[in-house]
Amino acid sequence: MAEIIPHWLSKQADLAPKQTAIELADGTTYTFLELKERSQLFARKLRMLGVRAGSKIGILSTNHIDMVIAIHALTYLKAVGVLLNIRLTKQELEYQLSDAGVEFVLVQEDDRELDSKTALFSDVWKLHGQQGELSSEINLDETFTIIYTSGTTGFPKGVVHTYGNHWWSAAGSMLNLGLSKQDKWLAAVPMFHVSGLSILLRSVIYGIPVYMLENYDKQQFHEALMNKGVTIASVVTMMVKDLINQLSDDRYPDTLRCLLLGGGPAPESLLEKAKARQMPVFQSYGMTETSSQIVTLSPVKALEKIGSSGKPLFPAQLKINAPDGRVGEIYVKGPMVTKGYFNNAEATKKSIKDGWLATGDLGYTDREGFLYVVDRRKDLIISGAENIYPTEIEKVLSAMEGIREAGVIGKAHEKWGQIPVAFVAVEHPTISTDDILAFAKNHLAGYKVPKEIYFLDNLPRNASNKLVRHKLQDCLIDNDFQSH
Repeated sequence: MAEIIPHWLSKQADLAPKQTAIELADGTTYTFLELKERSQLFARKLRMLGVRAGSKIGILSTNHIDMVIAIHALTYLKAVGVLLNIRLTKQELEYQLSDAGVEFVLVQEDDRELDSKTALFSDVWKLHGQQGELSSEINLDETFTIIYTSGTTGFPKGVVHTYGNHWWSAAGSMLNLGLSKQDKWLAAVPMFHVSGLSILLRSVIYGIPVYMLENYDKQQFHEALMNKGVTIASVVTMMVKDLINQLSDDRYPDTLRCLLLGGGPAPESLLEKAKARQMPVFQSYGMTETSSQIVTLSPVKALEKIGSSGKPLFPAQLKINAPDGRVGEIYVKGPMVTKGYFNNAEATKKSIKDGWLATGDLGYTDREGFLYVVDRRKDLIISGAENIYPTEIEKVLSAMEGIREAGVIGKAHEKWGQIPVAFVAVEHPTISTDDILAFAKNHLAGYKVPKEIYFLDNLPRNASNKLVRHKLQDCLIDNDFQSH
């Protein structure tokens, strides 16, 4: 039987109409009542464009207030939002739009030449609204959003999220981190990714404000933590590095209670630096298929279990397909896990069995059940029958003074099958290959030491600032690097 709840934005607007929902960097604020009224008005205007229940509507935007309103507007029409990465090429976007059967795309700026039909937010606002009933309830089993995976192992797959997936994700996070009336969540990660979208939905479900940055800017982000009453912020490794540099010998306010770290394993050396500066970094593990985090380190264990992603959130389960303490593939299960991929029964059947999602990630649990994520299965380097995890090497290299970031991949080798090679971005041009290799040899077994070092100005990252290793393979092919 379907689970039905009151429409979450309408409910929050009724419970706390004057409570701030969205706060922008220029000081503009929107209460829950204002957000509801604007979203309902936008929904009526979308009706003029033919949007109905089940319509699939693309959204291509940075973290703009109109994007927030559009997402909520679609819920009042029971339409499905297909959230699109602004960094994608025209070809990549058109594949996703075609695959999802998108009717048209809502865009923030008219600077993308798409074959698909588009509509500017500003043009929709000019339309007359079409009257009629708007949805006053939410069916937790119905599809809410489709977000495509990065497609690094083939064509991207459209991850289907129900309202229930997002609801349980928010509930699981709150049961771990707690909830305070003073909470304010800082959002600079893109809302077209599930990590950013989940912040927006937690705001509505919890009744707390989001301080929203249109794009990540390290100075703005730091200032928001210092001066805007932020209590929680979502971050990735590169952002933590930026914050440590920005902070110097200063301290963040005691009101900042959580920097929720996602986007892959972080170097323990970085976490130790954050700990020394009393930065409340809590590592987490999640993916698009799990509607954001599904495993998170609790506040109680944050400093004791550095390097661990924690335990599964309250509604979730975790298992490793290997004996206790051994590295194996991570499987997760819970009501925040997608039921499958849009229009792709084969991929769904391959990834999800009896509710268990095969994540494609490698990890292990310690005796107390805390998860340690090692690497992506597809990034594993097998060299002379030895398993080498790129993340382990990256953590070591990132700890070297003068190295800003490091990425490691496998390179084909006639004798060993593969060898590890490293790409680094350095802060001091005087750092040489010999310096790096000497450092690595002091901290790694011989077979793990990178056999080649390549220098880049910046490593390739996606919109969430996560390292994109397959683009390092492209650099290798194109010889697109410097020599030191």
